Amino acid sequence: MYIGRIVAIGMTSTGQTAAMYRVSSRSFPNREARLSEKSVSIMPRKGFEDDLSKNPYIAYNCIKIAGDYAVATNGSQTDPVAEKISSGMPVRDALALSLLAMDYEKDSYCTPRIAAVVHLEKAEGFLATVRKDALLVSEFTLRPATAFYVATYEKNSPCASSIEKTFTAVTASECCEFMINGGVFASFEHPVTAACAVSTGKTFEFAVKTI
Repeated sequence: MYIGRIVAIGMTSTGQTAAMYRVSSRSFPNREARLSEKSVSIMPRKGFEDDLSKNPYIAYNCIKIAGDYAVATNGSQTDPVAEKISSGMPVRDALALSLLAMDYEKDSYCTPRIAAVVHLEKAEGFLATVRKDALLVSEFTLRPATAFYVATYEKNSPCASSIEKTFTAVTASECCEFMINGGVFASFEHPVTAACAVSTGKTFEFAVKTI
């Protein structure tokens, strides 16, 4: 099944929270996740920079730290969500306001904007989406070895039924691998790259993996 981009929230078997993102793409597969100090960006691979002239939505920060929270999204909404959380706005409101303001992507597929947020220590997480027909924000209680996800297509409503109950990853690198080849995610087609932020108790550890 092809479900497009995916964001996920989870808790490792050792009790660490995780915010995760995967690019799945049929149209623009020549992309990679790039690490910086407090964020991860999705960019065209070397030699494919001209893809930006074909679609302005394919390059963006996909993960960013906002105080005690990690934010993961499929587009440029990452920055305003993180900024609002950093300013003290409740996570639900930051997600709702940012997604409402930016709306779904105005491409030929009316691609939804999706987002995930987890806390550094608390067992709580949020998934959100803005589609052509809806704006949805849901809060989840996180449990060890479990992950929840929402995608741009098919699985495009944040709900308890979109769940992975055998989330065996522990480190950020293992989370990236799991987003591509683990559990239910292994059945989703056209993976390109993945990025994850996993709590270490005091900060978030980043990792990326490109196919």
